[in-house]
Amino acid sequence: MINGTFKRYLKNSWSNSWPIILIMFFEFLIGITDVYIAGKISKEIQASIGFVSQLYFILIVIGNAFTMGVVSISSKLYTGNRDEFYRMVYTAIVSIFIISIVLTIIAINSYNKLINLINVPIQIKPYILEFLKIYSYMIFFHYILIVTNGILRSSKRIKRSLFTMFIVFIVNIGTNIFYVFYTPIGYKGIVLSTLTAVSIGFLLNIFFIWKDIFTIKEFRYDLFKKAISIGWPSGVVQIGWQLASVVIFMMLSSLPENPTIYLAAFTNGIRVESIIFLPSFAFSMANAVIVGNLFGEKKYQDAYKNSLFTSLLGCGIITVITVIVVINANFITSLLSNDPLVIKESSRYLYISAISEPFMAIGTILIGALNGAGDTKQTMIRILSSLWGVRIPLALILAFLFGFRAYGIWWAMTISIIIQALLIYKRHNSRRWIRDDY
Repeated sequence: MINGTFKRYLKNSWSNSWPIILIMFFEFLIGITDVYIAGKISKEIQASIGFVSQLYFILIVIGNAFTMGVVSISSKLYTGNRDEFYRMVYTAIVSIFIISIVLTIIAINSYNKLINLINVPIQIKPYILEFLKIYSYMIFFHYILIVTNGILRSSKRIKRSLFTMFIVFIVNIGTNIFYVFYTPIGYKGIVLSTLTAVSIGFLLNIFFIWKDIFTIKEFRYDLFKKAISIGWPSGVVQIGWQLASVVIFMMLSSLPENPTIYLAAFTNGIRVESIIFLPSFAFSMANAVIVGNLFGEKKYQDAYKNSLFTSLLGCGIITVITVIVVINANFITSLLSNDPLVIKESSRYLYISAISEPFMAIGTILIGALNGAGDTKQTMIRILSSLWGVRIPLALILAFLFGFRAYGIWWAMTISIIIQALLIYKRHNSRRWIRDDY
């Protein structure tokens, strides 16, 4: 009986996770290619790509948050009420279409003002402005791609989403190399290639869910409101997280010695670290769908046990990957930069952050379970508390008051992740999130 339950949980966890792991691996390769090509041009371009990537995450936060609500609801409806699922799909597509158009217009007209408010090194500001201009036009296509991927994921069609993201990956890598090295577009091709690929992905996903959209053409305000209610805490978390990342970049920019070196090192470090993050976020997204589907079937205790099993499975995989990355840190970072100081500091960042990776894995994957259940408000409180109550104040104290500079910032980030994981585990273990009222 126990062996049968174990196999069922393993099958459920892995079948939902492996396609997402591949999707996130494709996204990682896209990001690492951006950093690699930028590094071949100059460390200023490389630092700019890292900075703009953090800002762009803020621009797409509404799409990610809304998708969180859509996945939580549609994963339950797909196994519980198929007609309501179709209504949710129509409501989600109409809503995100309008939202993305409005936000695209706002971004195009305000990105310049945004950069003027942020303290960035003068030598990278022109590049940041060029990159943000292109990213602003991508919001419409990216928002719809994000939501449609969520719909496919929640309705047990993750392999179609995988196909789309494979095509996005191939187009992005190919056009990145072509635009930068074989056309007059030059360095701007790094982000223009992403715009090209995301636009194609948008068209593919619309094709995949075309029948779902028009099976029941009924916009349901109550479903829209429910998706917003579940999703907005996730949006606040993402804004808080990305703003904290921007603050970290600003701290590094304000260091008295070699700020550009540390900015480039941080950019490279988080790109390499995303190798470790891949399974965590994949298992987290899978956990949200697993819990949602099981909630739709009224199997609440299975939802608890399966989500905990998924977190332990993911933690084991991530620990192994972390060891491999740490052992090869110098070699890996040398692939992203030719500057010896950047390589040295990137590796040091990875050594320190490695301590927190198993904690990060368990916390992140359990967050997926809580989000899938709709318990996003409690998740928000715990994440923001560890982020703004621990990471940022501690980074300021260690870096500037105690004089540890960049190393103080790295340690503050590590400590905050450990605290966050403990808070999330305590919430999950309480089982208070197992309620049928979201």
